[in-house]
Amino acid sequence: MRSSNPVFSRRGFSRSGGYAGFGAAPQAGSPAAGQANPYAGGNPYAQTQTQPPTNPYAAGDQQNLTPEQLQQMYGAPPAGPLQTGRMTMDDVVMRTGMTLGTVIVAAAVAWIAQLPVGVGFGAALVAMVLGLVQSFKRTASPALIMGYALFEGLFLGVISQVYNDRWSGIPMQAVLGTMAVFVGVLVAYKTRLIRVNARFQRFVLAAAIGFILLMAVNLLFAAIGGGDGLGFRSGGLGIVFGLVGVVLGAAFLAMDFKQVEDGVRYGAPREESWLAAFGLTLSLVWIYLELLRLISIFRD
Repeated sequence: MRSSNPVFSRRGFSRSGGYAGFGAAPQAGSPAAGQANPYAGGNPYAQTQTQPPTNPYAAGDQQNLTPEQLQQMYGAPPAGPLQTGRMTMDDVVMRTGMTLGTVIVAAAVAWIAQLPVGVGFGAALVAMVLGLVQSFKRTASPALIMGYALFEGLFLGVISQVYNDRWSGIPMQAVLGTMAVFVGVLVAYKTRLIRVNARFQRFVLAAAIGFILLMAVNLLFAAIGGGDGLGFRSGGLGIVFGLVGVVLGAAFLAMDFKQVEDGVRYGAPREESWLAAFGLTLSLVWIYLELLRLISIFRD
């Protein structure tokens, strides 16, 4: 599953670990009935079978099974996601809780230890490298994802303390704002007020690329001439670009929800839940940082 943060490349679920039947359309009466499978024509969860699959529970030659053995085999309960290794919503929730929990604990340690700003920006650089490496890997690496969460948390703890020293209480306001955006996007997505389709994704990614380029140019001018560069992070322009950043973060969340929903519906391998957690963490960190900047402008 692709990461939602435009800093990282977005890629599809891996093709390993497929199971027979994952390419089939949802059953009639299910929430997915009547919707086209986004993976039709090449289901990334389906594995091409060059030979008939072997029943792992059959003893000996299947051609010599007795009628009683066949009846017992066909009468057994169907295998669920746990037995087949497919991703479930519980897997996504658990992995996301682990990554976000690591971010929060690391941020708390950095805050209490009052780490220097240089250490915080060094941790941000390490987190960016780990995130890029994971994004270009074909499979999820829990070690890379947890490492990213650890160093990202250290950076957030340091930068939050810097903001809090100047604007007391602003980190908590940004946390509450991030939670509000998450809940709002989730409700809007579940009620289909937000519909994530190919056009939506293309528009969001194009807007995100333009946003990042403008911020990079602003940072370059700030480094050369000092101050706020082109003024994209202060005053009226700062408010406009801050709001755009928050809206983009909300759009990333909606795209993450869509990918999680499709992954669970069409039987992604369980390992893909790590990538789901990675994408959700990236989006929430993006929203938190944008809210920090936006609230600081209002309070300055």
